[in-house]
Amino acid sequence: MTKYREILRLKSLGFSERNIAHSCGVSRNTVAKVVKKAAEIKLSWPLDHDMTDSTLEEMLFPKTKSATNKRMPDYDYIRRELLRNGVNKKLLWVEYCEECRMNGEEPLMYSQFCYYIQKDEEKRRATMHIPRKPGEQIEVDWAGDPAQLIDPDTGEITEAWIFVGVLTYSQYTFVKAYLNQKTDNWIKAHIQMFEFFGGVTPMLIPDNCSTAVNPSKSDWYTTVLNTTYHEMAEHYNIAIIPARVRKPKDKPNVEGSVGKISTWITAALRNEQFFSLAELNAAIREKLDAYNARKFQKKDCSRLSLFLGEEKPLLAPLPATPFELAERKQATVQFNYHIAVDKMYYSVPYQYIKDKVDVRITETTIEIFYHHNRIASHRRLHGRSGQYSTVMEHMPPDHQKYLEWNGDRFRRWADSIGINTRKVVDAILTSGRVEQQTYRSCMGLLKLAEKHSPSKLEEACSRALLYSRTPSYKSIKNLLAAMKEDSDPVFQNLDSISSETQSQARGITRGARYYGGKRS
Repeated sequence: MTKYREILRLKSLGFSERNIAHSCGVSRNTVAKVVKKAAEIKLSWPLDHDMTDSTLEEMLFPKTKSATNKRMPDYDYIRRELLRNGVNKKLLWVEYCEECRMNGEEPLMYSQFCYYIQKDEEKRRATMHIPRKPGEQIEVDWAGDPAQLIDPDTGEITEAWIFVGVLTYSQYTFVKAYLNQKTDNWIKAHIQMFEFFGGVTPMLIPDNCSTAVNPSKSDWYTTVLNTTYHEMAEHYNIAIIPARVRKPKDKPNVEGSVGKISTWITAALRNEQFFSLAELNAAIREKLDAYNARKFQKKDCSRLSLFLGEEKPLLAPLPATPFELAERKQATVQFNYHIAVDKMYYSVPYQYIKDKVDVRITETTIEIFYHHNRIASHRRLHGRSGQYSTVMEHMPPDHQKYLEWNGDRFRRWADSIGINTRKVVDAILTSGRVEQQTYRSCMGLLKLAEKHSPSKLEEACSRALLYSRTPSYKSIKNLLAAMKEDSDPVFQNLDSISSETQSQARGITRGARYYGGKRS
């Protein structure tokens, strides 16, 4: 007989349930039950001296009349234990029998034990009808059995998988075949389904498959969507709520539709042969239209009429452009602040040089992300390899200025300094085989105005033009370095040379007297 009296005594002394169980030779579960029952009937230690063990047992656990006098299993405890690794019904029954013997109770036979557990599970399987609102959600899944395509040349058979999407209110259905269940076809199927329905719902309920959910990052409490699937959801502004694993009742409409599709479409086409995916989908569409137009068994309407009358007006509109499937890759930003994608080059802000970035590639767009933040976007280049797409704002400031260099810009800049500076710039611009070769020299020359002053640069250009029609940047730079003061001997010498040159130039000019003009 269980030592109820000793359990209550030890509990009053503050011993833990584990220690009490060990001392009394019972399970912790038994100790917990005794303590709980005593609290419920407000029974505390010390007990009355005239209370016998039998009386105490009757107070704690009064016997009730039932279909069986045998102790029934603790169903909640059994359900929890069966979830643990290595635990089965046989082990739990053995422990149950042991506890019954310690408590002086008669246990159930193993077959009875399993029977009552099964009955309890059946009670817990009670289903609830959840009314759906029109335009609220779509359920999607792959049908179980694939269709078959025959290669007309070799006779080889290829499987085609059937995608099913169902609007949960009207049960209006979309069905189409695809060559595989990979991500690109999974996304393509959704895009075509939305176009078929002519709109989207706020919620989308998919199966818990790898094309929908990232299994390596998901657990019982947190679901992480496949990246491409998540991007598609953002594009269509919908929330994706995957069904729980092995919980088909989370998406009952599509589960039911899969069975009906198997009957009314797949099975109906079982005797036909298809030599291309297009042929198969044309036949599926014909059967699908008939399926949607067929009246419900217990309703005086069809899926199509219910969809058109009550659900389609409540669908959210489609975005202006359909979602584009994207390829992803990693790239390192090079020193020229560009990344390479298929032998084309796309700029990134120069601050990210040598960083690794994520690239999202579609048929029309290149998007570049750093730590999930988009830092650049380009229209995708096509055609000749080696093309560059460069955004000026991505360049360092000095590179931006270089991009703006051209002959007209340098001439306007020189004009703002003086006529002689303009002449020198013109001379430099025409000194190379191509004008672009001279841009650095022009930039260097004009920058001298910042170091010395525009007036000194103009003066140096004026002096240099006296000796050469094509002064170089270096000669002007050296000349300015020597122009410390007007009294500098170098420039006194230059002035004398300049005066002599001007005098010689004037000396060959004949005056009026030379030609017998007026005498003084």
